Amino acid sequence: MSPSMLLDVVIVALLVPTIVYAVILNRKLEGLRRNRDELTKMIAAFQDATVRAEAGIPKMKKAVEEVGATLRDSMERAQTLRDDLAFMSERADSMANRLEAHLREARGAARPGLNLESPVAAVADLPEPLGMDRVREIGEGARVVGGIAPGPTLLSALLADEAAGFDGREDERSEAERQLLRAIRAAR
Repeated sequence: MSPSMLLDVVIVALLVPTIVYAVILNRKLEGLRRNRDELTKMIAAFQDATVRAEAGIPKMKKAVEEVGATLRDSMERAQTLRDDLAFMSERADSMANRLEAHLREARGAARPGLNLESPVAAVADLPEPLGMDRVREIGEGARVVGGIAPGPTLLSALLADEAAGFDGREDERSEAERQLLRAIRAAR
């Protein structure tokens, strides 16, 4: 074999892998061209989403401002209600103290020999306020029904009587009970 032929065989041997590599590279380039179209579509969709998001920001700011204003109004109303409740609570305490003083005074007048301030005074010696039978009845009704309610009080009995329309017993009630009912009616 001549050197020129040997050189031709070496060149052919090197050209075969070059051709194979060129075919593989061409396929990859075709795939990249196809993906470029998809990438262009994806970039356009991303740009649309960005434009819509930018357009939504002012709407979102406006909504936040509206919610903030509503929240401020609610807080102001709540503050006003809190102040009103504090005032009503103070008034109720004052009224309860006055009613208690009147009740002590009335009980003292009913039993002149009974000293309510004395620690020796027996609870059994105190007169039972009017309406206590209604208190027991309401408490028993709550237990029978299975309701969870605080223990019955004279106030709850008076309110229940008033709600049921039992105002005909006005003359049976003590002055303190009548004042309490008037105060409750005025508060409503």
